[in-house]
Amino acid sequence: MKQRHPSDPNFEARIRSSFDQQGVMKTIGATLAHISPGEVRIELPWSEAVTQQHGFVHAGILSTIADNACGYAAYTLMPVNSEVLGVENKINFLAPAKGERFVSIGRVIKAGRTLVVCSGEVWACDGGRETLVAVMQTTMISLVK
Repeated sequence: MKQRHPSDPNFEARIRSSFDQQGVMKTIGATLAHISPGEVRIELPWSEAVTQQHGFVHAGILSTIADNACGYAAYTLMPVNSEVLGVENKINFLAPAKGERFVSIGRVIKAGRTLVVCSGEVWACDGGRETLVAVMQTTMISLVK
């Protein structure tokens, strides 16, 4: 799908600056792996600190990295004088989240002037094998500063 061009030529620096301000991303050890217009990838290494009682990465953590990847994908296409905020999301968990690291990919489906609809995926990576463990659909809103 063809994405619209970002209205901010420095969108990548704006995304990185915003991401660096998120305490939750630092707490769980997530990092930005890729930023392009309409797409963002976030990586999370496995850590016992983010697991649930069965040793899988907790659903709330998967939701968090999917939501952030989608939000920042939307933010890449928003004007420089804006902020991004989630309005709604729906997530499906497809498989237990076990692996060495997890990659969340957020992609813009449709970017309007105010609302942006995105899709997200979370992949578990383990020894060269990748398993889709969650999918998300979300709506983001562009707030003018």
